[in-house]
Amino acid sequence: MLKIGIILGSTREGRVSPQVGEWVQGVAEKRGDAVYEIIDIADFKLPFLGEPGGDTSGVAAWSEKVAACDGFVFIAAEYNHSITGALKNALDYLRNEWNNKAAGIVSYGSVGGARAAEHLRGILGELLVADVRVHPALSLFTDFENGTIKPKDVQIDSVNQMLDQLIPWSTALKTIR
Repeated sequence: MLKIGIILGSTREGRVSPQVGEWVQGVAEKRGDAVYEIIDIADFKLPFLGEPGGDTSGVAAWSEKVAACDGFVFIAAEYNHSITGALKNALDYLRNEWNNKAAGIVSYGSVGGARAAEHLRGILGELLVADVRVHPALSLFTDFENGTIKPKDVQIDSVNQMLDQLIPWSTALKTIR
């Protein structure tokens, strides 16, 4: 069975990415087509890439976790019209571990995180990650209430449509790794 990592892309205090990730995992697990695991980049405490003297003890565990996945769902918060610095740093730490895998993106922000998702697509392309077209975009104004996720029903359909693309792409790409 495929292993799909749901990567929480924010480490900021008060973040909502854990809520979004758990919601996506709940929708995904009802399908029974893969093992879905939440992967919180905050757990790995990655220092900024290239900074001298940083504690890199979490890098090996990060590498192993990503390498073990067949595909990904990125939970992408939009900060300043792009992805978070923490997510960019986590992506940059690895190369081969990402190659020839597929990914879906679930973004959130004032305009559904659309700008973050577009930036993430370019980065994923460079890492040889094939991103699928369907992109659930959660609005902070309509899909959250007082900081708690309350997605509209259409968002559940969107997550399932994304996974309908992610699973066959992940399956196909597994054959060339």
